[in-house]
Amino acid sequence: MFSLLVAARTLLAVVLAASVLGKLRGRSARRDFVSAVERLAPARAVRALTPPGGPRRAGARAAAAGVLAAEAATVALLVSAPAAGLLCALVLLSAFTAALVGALRRGDRAPCACFGAAGHPIRPAHVVRNLLLAGAGAAGLAAAALDPQPAGAAAAAVAAAAGAAAALPFLLLDDLLDLFTPLRPGNRTSP
Repeated sequence: MFSLLVAARTLLAVVLAASVLGKLRGRSARRDFVSAVERLAPARAVRALTPPGGPRRAGARAAAAGVLAAEAATVALLVSAPAAGLLCALVLLSAFTAALVGALRRGDRAPCACFGAAGHPIRPAHVVRNLLLAGAGAAGLAAAALDPQPAGAAAAAVAAAAGAAAALPFLLLDDLLDLFTPLRPGNRTSP
């Protein structure tokens, strides 16, 4: 069970760390993320963070900073306090999933800038991605509760490598969808 805990922690830490780094990699990525938060976050949350008489964009910037801080703190907790980190990851993934579902219900397919890139529209596959990540977090929590005893160093290293490798399809989801989704007239051009 300890190996499952290590793999789940590593998977979520890699995905969330890539998310933070992607959003911070440049001015354009940060701007895209703030725009996505402005669209996707609950309006009352953005209003609550907007200074009196200030522009809505200021509230969106504050909410975006909060999301980044929460993601970074969750990565740190996944490394230092496994159960707390997994629980925080589940809360974050639940909030992100709710925002994506809300956008899809409204017909909003604009990019979410989840990993800093803003070139791919929101799709139901993004909800599935988040649910699978949440499932990994829940499995990690169950493993921590059932058998928190450390395994050998070799087993832990293999589990961490497996978790890191499992992160790749999640990080490359949009590229994989583009690769395996047939071209349709009007949705993109062929090379």
